[in-house]
Amino acid sequence: MDKFEFLTALQNEASYFNDAVSTRQGDWVVKGFIDVARNIYTISTDTKVVSKIMELLLFPRLVQFAGKYDLKLHLAQYQNFYPDITFVDSEDQLFALDLKTTYRINEKRVNGLTLGAFTGYFRNRASSKNVAFPYGRYAGHYVLGVIYSQVPGIDERQVHRLEQLESISSVIADFQFFAQEKYRIASDRPGTGNTKNIGSVTEIEALTNGTGPFASLGEDLFNDYWMYYLTNDMARAVELPKRPYTNLKTYMAYKGLAT
Repeated sequence: MDKFEFLTALQNEASYFNDAVSTRQGDWVVKGFIDVARNIYTISTDTKVVSKIMELLLFPRLVQFAGKYDLKLHLAQYQNFYPDITFVDSEDQLFALDLKTTYRINEKRVNGLTLGAFTGYFRNRASSKNVAFPYGRYAGHYVLGVIYSQVPGIDERQVHRLEQLESISSVIADFQFFAQEKYRIASDRPGTGNTKNIGSVTEIEALTNGTGPFASLGEDLFNDYWMYYLTNDMARAVELPKRPYTNLKTYMAYKGLAT
């Protein structure tokens, strides 16, 4: 299986994932957390909570996917390891898959994704630190994304009884799955916050179709851009007066490449 065959197989499989997480009405199948007294506590819309539960819901489907294509499946040993899942084919080729979720801001845009570090294992591709296998061993790097809408007006303080299950509102709904190679949905900006993570494009069409700014430029250019990208702090640490480039336009100028 080559990297393009893996992507095609994953995209075909992802088109059937909706029924693993949603009802026929498009609501999330998860209603809350239950305790031994049969109380149900509303789930927070916190993205980390949603992402973790999504992983649990999708894992059985990904196990089935692995079996269907004669792939071995390895889970990340620790939470901060890359990737979430490693698939290994019969020829010992590795495929990295990260599961990512993001919510809609409007009908065309989402909040965005973080696509892994651009330091550490990304730059030292023979390193085994914080990565299941050295980054350079992977034949391809992929994202399985879940786009959803947050349901307004949910009172997270409310406690329900199990007998009220059918009437409990889900906190998220309207799911859209996509699978793409990481570089094709990457932005030329870091992810949100003060982290050294690659950010994603935020246009839904670009995410689902894999038409981010690096898609037409190729994975080699994406790798070079992010391997040598410096934040302000990183530039100061190596005593540079300013960063060599801050976006794709200034990178192309710095490299003397045609835009």
